Amino acid sequence: MAELDLRFEGDPVLRTVCAPVTVFDPALADLISDMFATMYAAPGRGLAAPQVGVTGRIFVTDVTWKDQDPTPIAFVNPEIRGQADEVVIGTEACLSIPGRAFGVSRPVWVDARWQDAEGRAQEARLTGPQAICFCHELDHLNGVLITDHRVAQ
Repeated sequence: MAELDLRFEGDPVLRTVCAPVTVFDPALADLISDMFATMYAAPGRGLAAPQVGVTGRIFVTDVTWKDQDPTPIAFVNPEIRGQADEVVIGTEACLSIPGRAFGVSRPVWVDARWQDAEGRAQEARLTGPQAICFCHELDHLNGVLITDHRVAQ
């Protein structure tokens, strides 16, 4: 596993709408492994491909590793199939916008669909921090940053 260089606010790749992943091969597995290494070293709870200069629809998360046992998940071609009407406003930070945090409104749960690193279809209802992280990282794949969502707290 290698650490990748992070991209920061102002880099045009962070405003790119990413293309679907169509090839599930060892290079994709290596990228995912390197993204996890980069996320943990940063240290963050999520990392999207554009944050390391890649414009594929991929992100990784591990919302528990700082406080509990790790729960790493790689999301390839993720999408939201449904979401709660109820929202929570919380403070979010971003590895691509260091030293700043913003109030952001997110649904309390999302019904998510994605593929794993081997291309197998996955589905789950994500709640709490996992739902928030999923939405945050999915925004990255659509060229959206937390600065676009900020709300007063």
